[in-house]
Amino acid sequence: MAKFSRKGSKSMPAISTASLPDVVFMLLFFFMVSTSFRQTDQKVVIKLPEASEAAKLERKDLASYIYVGTPIISEQAKFGTDARIQLNDSFKTVDDIRDFVAASRETMSENDRQLMVVSIKADENVRMGIITDIKQELRRCSALKIMYGARRGAAATESE
Repeated sequence: MAKFSRKGSKSMPAISTASLPDVVFMLLFFFMVSTSFRQTDQKVVIKLPEASEAAKLERKDLASYIYVGTPIISEQAKFGTDARIQLNDSFKTVDDIRDFVAASRETMSENDRQLMVVSIKADENVRMGIITDIKQELRRCSALKIMYGARRGAAATESE
């Protein structure tokens, strides 16, 4: 019987890395397109209260946010330590809410305007009078779908 022997050891061929830059570029492009950046810089300190009911926001692009709380430390020298209303990236008064809602509606399509939701994210220590004033102004400009920010990603809802 003959004995079979291997003549030299055959090694595995090297893996081609020619397509590696293409794959990396596709992944980079995917994450750049699918990532959304924060649209407003929060200038107030907010500790959200506990939620008793939870409701998920259907479409975040139809939500306009009103932040209410004490200004951050770097803004306290200018605005004080009382609770302030933040619309977009600046501090405003209750009277400016009407213009804010109108501007938000203008950016939406005609079909989406009736689905617009205003989300109030207020600190748990804010006086209820400020929240009531905001709600009254929203009622005057027919923004009746209101969500309240709450801890753990939940929100309490109210339709008036």
